[in-house]
Order: sequence, then structure tokens, then C-alpha cells
Amino acid sequence: MPKISLDEIQSVTQAALEKHGAVSWIAEEVSKAVRKAEAVGNRICGLYYLESYCQQLKSGRVKGNVDPVVTRPQSGTIIVDAKFGFAQPAFSCGLPEALLAAKQNGIASLAVCHAHTCTSLGYFTEQIARQGLIGLGMTNASSIVAPPGGKTRVIGTNPIAFSVPDGEGGLAMQFDQSTTTVALGKITMAKAAGERIPKGWALDREGNPTTDPEAALAGSLVSMGGYKGWGFGLMAELLAAGMTGGNISRVVKPLKAPEGAPHDLGLYCLLIDPSGSPAFYDRLHQVAEGVAQDEDGRIPGQSKVEKDPIELEQAVWSQTLALAGRG
Repeated sequence: MPKISLDEIQSVTQAALEKHGAVSWIAEEVSKAVRKAEAVGNRICGLYYLESYCQQLKSGRVKGNVDPVVTRPQSGTIIVDAKFGFAQPAFSCGLPEALLAAKQNGIASLAVCHAHTCTSLGYFTEQIARQGLIGLGMTNASSIVAPPGGKTRVIGTNPIAFSVPDGEGGLAMQFDQSTTTVALGKITMAKAAGERIPKGWALDREGNPTTDPEAALAGSLVSMGGYKGWGFGLMAELLAAGMTGGNISRVVKPLKAPEGAPHDLGLYCLLIDPSGSPAFYDRLHQVAEGVAQDEDGRIPGQSKVEKDPIELEQAVWSQTLALAGRG
């Protein structure tokens, strides 16, 4: 398998997006997110999505040439209209104003509206934390989850991400997880590889547990922890759709479908200034000490290390080059 530098991954990704209709600055913002995902081994949110981005740019399902509009209707409320474009450039336009609002008010919300799927949610909350604020983010997706005991899809995998600064420009903690037992991409990748999936991940269309990825994709995914994960998924649904005016999951076609209506999804973030509590970093330190008492104890995100170069499957890199016109 070839080893490819992060710089080259980003450069070729940007070229592919531009070739399919994205203007340069927008392609750059999206390629940064792809680079980050690949750097930390989050393959589902990296080059795995590039073909879909390019197809949807061509079909018009996502707009690659729109300028997001940022407004601040209240002192602690920042709203960005992505205009059916990518979430990454829309977020980058709204973040400076949201950081300012949070520092002025102690807390602020950033609602990215009418956007394409944001893919890796932690990519956004990490940016908040690296600016010294706590970031909590939520989004929704096309419906694939039925309520516990049911079989009718209602919500998406609806991830939640949480990033905490360490007070020195870095991260003390970060998690980014779907509210289902497993992300949908794990199942689509298992299907592509001709592999079975573990029992407990999904149900078939009749509501029965299945280890067949094809049956799972025709059925529904299982909420993590049953009703507990279902509740978190509903919370993400209400905030991501309700606070942004975006679509509810039941309206959105499969995210990687080449054609169709724009995703029109919402990305909703809360930014919290920890300096509002003089005790915050002391308590963070105390909690970290408690976790460290066990040799294998880890705070989420502590074990993530960026790699450069990245070892990629030849088929993945060949497709990437072809999308950029370099194949």
C-alpha cells in the first residue's frame, strides 16, 4: 500500500473538488477536513467521502461556489446560512464571531444552517477548544435509526462531539461519536468488503437482529445503550434541525446519493468560556488524576496521534488521483 503525505492528500483532494466545480477557498476548507480525518485514522470521514463530494458537486446536490452569510441576531447567537454548500467553509466564516460572542457572554451558540453533511463533527469542536473554549456540537443525518422496540426509521446516527481545552492551546479531552452503537459507514464498508457485522449493531427491516450488512442497510441501526442512546439521538435531532431550520432526518435522502435535493442539514455548536469558573482547570486536573490511577485509564482523545505519511489502500489513492484528473 502506498504511503502518502498529508500535504499531498490535501492538495489532491482540493484539486479534485475544484475539478468538479468548487471554488478554490471552499475546496481548501473541505480538503483540510479530509486531511484531518485521514491523519487520525477516521477513514469514514476522509477520502472515503471524496467521490460523493465530487458527484454531488456535479449534480448540484451541494453548491461549491456560494458565500455563506453570517448574522448575529442576539449577543450570544451566531447564525451562518451555508446556502446549501459545504459545512466546513460555512463554519470557518462563523467561528470568529462565535468565539467573540462566547468571550463576551460566557457562552454562545453557533448554528450552521442549510448545509451539506459536516462529516466529522469533532473537526469543528476541536477548533473551538484550540481557541480556549469548550465546544459541544451536534448534527443529524438521513434516517437509519428506529426507536427501541420499533422498526420504522426516525432519526439518523446523529453524532455528538465534545472538546475541552487544556488551558495551553491544546486538548484535554475530546470525543466524537454517533448516538448509535456504530457509525453507518462501518456497515457500508463491511458490505463493500463482503464481511459480516457483529450482532448488536443493527436490525433487519422486520426489527430482528442481523449480522448481514445488506439486511442492516435495509433495516435500521441500534441506538447505543438502547433508550439512553435514543434519547441523545433525539436531543441532537431537535437541536441540529430545530435551532438551524434544517431538515429532520426523515426528509434527507441517503447522504452519499449522487443526485437529489441538497442535504439541508444543520450543525449546532455551543461555545462555553471556562474562564467563567476559576475552578474549571483545577477540577479538570483532579478528574484527570483520577483516570490516571489505572494504568490503562484514558480520557477520550488522549490516545489520538496524527500520522504523516498515511498508508492508504491502492484503490483509494488511485480513485483520488482519478477524481483530480491525475490518474
